[in-house]
Amino acid sequence: MSEEIPLKPLTKEEIRKLELALILGTITRPDVLEKIRNAEDKLTWLDSLIVAAGALARDRAGMPIEAIAEELGRSPTTIRNHLAGKTEAGRLVKETYDMLMKAGGKLQVPIVSAAEVEQFRKRVEELEQQLKDLRERVEKARVKLEEVLKELSG
Repeated sequence: MSEEIPLKPLTKEEIRKLELALILGTITRPDVLEKIRNAEDKLTWLDSLIVAAGALARDRAGMPIEAIAEELGRSPTTIRNHLAGKTEAGRLVKETYDMLMKAGGKLQVPIVSAAEVEQFRKRVEELEQQLKDLRERVEKARVKLEEVLKELSG
């Protein structure tokens, strides 16, 4: 999927487009997905990314810090920290913005095709069957081992 994103938004609609692009562009990065998976408090972490994206989009539109803070329901200090890259969320969102800049405002979000989903489904079925077969073999080995132990002790 490719969508041209306004890098210097002028309208509320353009701010929302940039904000959404920053959110999607950031959370679909493999390094960020891994961080989300490993985060203890995933909701707080995702909330920080969303706030940082909203702050950066509004900052690029020229909104003052206090107005951004009020609109996003955060303190001006939090907004400043995100924009300065003092938070991990702020740093990651800024990296995504820089990638958008290099791509000329084109957002590339990887999308899995129906054929790929079917391929993954088949592979999961194969692995499930292999697991079932291994469990049966382990159970047979356990039963034989119990028989041998009975013979040795009896």
